[in-house]
Amino acid sequence: MMALGEIGRQIAIARKERELGLMELAAKAGVSRTTIYLLESGRATEIGYSKLARILAAAGLELRLEPAALNRPTLDELMREDAGDD
Repeated sequence: MMALGEIGRQIAIARKERELGLMELAAKAGVSRTTIYLLESGRATEIGYSKLARILAAAGLELRLEPAALNRPTLDELMREDAGDD
């Protein structure tokens, strides 16, 4: 799962590629400049979906759903790794 801080970092990259200032992106998304700043700097602790969706759309991005990675290690594999047997 992508953390909110990483989403904010991707928004900052997209905003700069599109040569948008913080105020311009905020105005396009209908949110405050502070919201954009907190999100991009990784300081936002929570943001509602509709607000995030507006920010992403204004930055030319979108969220996509995909199946979770199924290649996670088993408990036995983790225990062997922890013991140094692997």
